[in-house]
Amino acid sequence: MADLIDLDALGPAGPYRARNRETIPDVTGRPVAELSLVPSLFVRRGMAALHRADTLPADRRAAALAHAGQIFATGVIDGMSRDEYEHTVTRVCGLPISVVRAATDAVALAAQEAYTSADAARPAAAVDDWHDPLTRQGRALWTRRGNVFAVHAAGNHPAVHSLWLEALALGYRVAVRPSRREPFTPHRLILALREAGFPDDSVLLLPTDHRVADEIIDGAELAMAYGGDDVVARYGRDPRVLTQGPGRTKILLDDPDWRSHLDVVVDSVSHEGGVACVNTTAVFVAGDPAPVAAALAERLATIPTLPPEDEKAVLPVRGAAAAHAVERYLLDHAGDARMPLGGDGVADELGDGSAALRPAVLQLDRPDAPQAGIELPFPCVWVAPWSREDGVGPVRGSLVLTAITADDALLDELVAEPTISNVYIGDHPTYWIRPGIPHDRYLGEFLMRTKAMIRA
Repeated sequence: MADLIDLDALGPAGPYRARNRETIPDVTGRPVAELSLVPSLFVRRGMAALHRADTLPADRRAAALAHAGQIFATGVIDGMSRDEYEHTVTRVCGLPISVVRAATDAVALAAQEAYTSADAARPAAAVDDWHDPLTRQGRALWTRRGNVFAVHAAGNHPAVHSLWLEALALGYRVAVRPSRREPFTPHRLILALREAGFPDDSVLLLPTDHRVADEIIDGAELAMAYGGDDVVARYGRDPRVLTQGPGRTKILLDDPDWRSHLDVVVDSVSHEGGVACVNTTAVFVAGDPAPVAAALAERLATIPTLPPEDEKAVLPVRGAAAAHAVERYLLDHAGDARMPLGGDGVADELGDGSAALRPAVLQLDRPDAPQAGIELPFPCVWVAPWSREDGVGPVRGSLVLTAITADDALLDELVAEPTISNVYIGDHPTYWIRPGIPHDRYLGEFLMRTKAMIRA
């Protein structure tokens, strides 16, 4: 196994190769890398080092983040070029190569814009430095709620690592527990940050098994945890932890001329391979949903089945056993939902031990059907009827809602609904995002607070 990529932990004293290592396979089951899993003692010492470390001045943080973005996107890091990194991520996590390339650019841009993006959360009446002359007359000061931030990262998409960079920009020291499904992105990014000027004891990579994972959160003042409903249930009541759970992103299609909006619906379902929390998983149609479901299924059926490294690949790929497990879950939970084109499976084997997850469109009979809340890691969408009398109820609990309607009163209700994080009005795909725009509120709203400040 000497030809495997070594992914060391990145502790406060530099890289660390643990005795306990986990083999990371690609989608065919072929071993690709060995990931060091650090023990409890290493975690405790690492978290203590973060608490002792100094915070870089703001101007140096901004410059180092911008430089790190450039290194991440263009450099040879730990012997791996950008092309080699992207090919490895594609083969391991099964995302199409075009999606991984776009994610590389997104993470690089997020690093370059992290300081500006983080500052977007600051209240207009607050200053970010007590030396500001305005504090002589009395002012609100924007300040950290703590000094150490922990991240339990997801492995579904490399771009999840763009968000926690804002914590570094705000002056936190950060510990990242990577997903064992895709540890390559945080490993590359943290090495880039260190090369750009962040000290080793200010940003750590702490791969662990599940028994040790909570010690990373326990050792921080604030944390962010990605995952499914189980993660939300586990940490959702802890005020120190910001959960990033299922998106349950939706489109409300309230226009008789629905065909003119079909492109944005198809794109919202299939973009990013359908794996992101901002991909549409349910479409609510004013009127009969059957024609919309049929047209959507017909369009999605034209997507080819290809290995993830193919330039034309669109669909995510898993190991064949894992893909068939996703297929069984869908069929077991579909209930009386109908597939417009008569399909009954989604796992399409590629002949090398892997399988693409083909799109699934399922039509529901009522807007409150529980299946509309099922979110799966491929282009899977539930199409349900909706009427104005149903109101906002069926679309509650959405990370993103694209509302295609001319009903301003309805839009007022949707914008005011607390459980809908983001509302896009008109033909805007649900995955739309830009630096400086909140994903699920600004991270700074969680990490920062205001305090009164006046000085002589």
